Amino acid sequence: MNQQDSINLVERYYAAFNGGDMDAFLNLLTDDVIHDINQGKREVGKEAFTQFMACMNYNYKEQLVDMVIMATGDGKRAAAEFVVLGEYIQTDEGLPAAKGQKYRLPAGAFFEIRDNKVARITNYYNLQDWIAQVSH
Repeated sequence: MNQQDSINLVERYYAAFNGGDMDAFLNLLTDDVIHDINQGKREVGKEAFTQFMACMNYNYKEQLVDMVIMATGDGKRAAAEFVVLGEYIQTDEGLPAAKGQKYRLPAGAFFEIRDNKVARITNYYNLQDWIAQVSH
């Protein structure tokens, strides 16, 4: 892959996310995908990622906007910066109670790319900022 191929892959990844097309979204991952959860643990495998996304989609409604995607010249790594426009619809364990609170959260992600698929995704956002937004 080259730089533009990687940028296109990440664009497709987020287009599938924003479109709610979980089949297309998950098909862009390697079977052994590594997922570094924001301020959490590392999970490995498409099945673990599928379960994570099922929980996320149950608890939150999100759209990603203001997307900027970058990639290395060899296409092996990419990064994205964006804003999450969300609604907290079901209480997530260990977090404040959900009451349909809206939030706007800057975020980013780092990718490793292998065989035209996402082999690692590391997400980052400021959890304390999110908690402050949904705690009122």
